[in-house]
Amino acid sequence: MAALNCIDLSNSDIQKSVSLLRQACLDSGFFYVVNHGISPEFMDEVFSQSKRFFSLPLDEKMKLLRNEKNRGYTPLLDQHLDPVNQIHGDYKEGYYIGVEIPEDDPQAEKPFRGPNLWPTADILPGWRETMERYHREALEVARAVARIIALALDLDGNFFDQSEMLGDPIATLRLLHYEGKISEPERGIYGAGAHSDFGLLTLLATDDVTGLQICKDKHVEPQIWEYVSPVKGAFIVNLGDLLERWSNCSFRSTLHRVLVGGQDRYSVPTRHMWSLLDAEI
Repeated sequence: MAALNCIDLSNSDIQKSVSLLRQACLDSGFFYVVNHGISPEFMDEVFSQSKRFFSLPLDEKMKLLRNEKNRGYTPLLDQHLDPVNQIHGDYKEGYYIGVEIPEDDPQAEKPFRGPNLWPTADILPGWRETMERYHREALEVARAVARIIALALDLDGNFFDQSEMLGDPIATLRLLHYEGKISEPERGIYGAGAHSDFGLLTLLATDDVTGLQICKDKHVEPQIWEYVSPVKGAFIVNLGDLLERWSNCSFRSTLHRVLVGGQDRYSVPTRHMWSLLDAEI
C-alpha cells in the first residue's frame, strides 16, 4: 500500500498543510483530503444515485450516449487508456457531467462547454439535482486545494482564483462503474489502463473496494505498482500533467491504473482544468 500524506482542510495551521502538500506533490502527486465540507450523508446519496443510473437497462443508458461536448454515457470497453498494454478497452462504464451552459449561450460554442445530458425525472427522480449539487460542492473543494497548491509553489494563495489568469473552470464530473471482471495485467486486462491525468488536478471519491494503483517512477523497469487504500470520507487527490508542466516538472503527475478483483467498484472522479486552455483543446 502507498503511504500518502493527508491534508486537513479544517486545519488552521495553513503552513503545516502547505508543507504536507508540497512533500506529497514532490513525491508522488497523490494525497488525501479530509474535512472538506461535503457531508458523508450527501456522499452516500451521490453513490446511491450513481448505482441507480448504472443499474438501468443498457438501451436506456445508450439513449444518453456521450456527445461531442463530452457529456453523457460511455459504455463498457469504450475507453482505451493504455493501448500499448491493453487487449481491450477499460472494463468500466461511465457518465460525464460538466458545467451546465445553455445551448443558446455563446460560451456553448467552445469545446467541452454546453448543456449536459440528463436522465428524465420519471426514470431517475432527483438524479440531476444531486449531481448538480455535487458538481458545485466538489468545485469548491478543488478551489480550496488549489489555494494550498499555489502557496506550496510560493505563489499568492489566490493565484488560481484570478479571473484574468485562468477564467471559468472546465470541471468534469465522471461517474464510474467497474464491473466485477477480474483484471489480469499479464494478459492486458484492466479495469482502467495506466495513464496520467491531463488537467490541473483530480478529486476522487471512491467506495470501499480497493483497486487504484500508482507507479511513482514510470521509467523504472519493472514498474513498481502500489495500491492506494480507500479512506471513508476522504478524497484521493492527484495532480495532472498541466500542473506538472506549470511547476517546471517539480510537482508530479503520476501514472495510475485500476485493477479489479472480482467485485463491482464505484468511483466519482472530478477533473479540473481552466478556460485558459480553450484555444489549445
